[in-house]
Amino acid sequence: MQGFLEYVVKGLVGHPDEVSVTSVERNGLMVYELRLDPSDIGKVVGRQGMTITAIRSLLQAGSGKKGFRSMVKIIEDEGEDENSDLSAEQESDSETVDS
Repeated sequence: MQGFLEYVVKGLVGHPDEVSVTSVERNGLMVYELRLDPSDIGKVVGRQGMTITAIRSLLQAGSGKKGFRSMVKIIEDEGEDENSDLSAEQESDSETVDS
């Protein structure tokens, strides 16, 4: 299933060399973590999430046939850093307002 997911996503994106899929098993659920170039995330998600929904449906059908459950998560490494910086700025702003 991991190979299928990688094949489909690489066909959609502009930077296929930067696509990586890792699988992690959690409580009987196979989680496929998808990492890709930030500029390609929109291509994988699609309009109103239609593309990622279709990918998830195909993956669930294939894994169900093999007797296990699965899900896909898009991991945004750079987005986490920006959010943590933003929350730190918000905390410092609230401290100056309280003073």
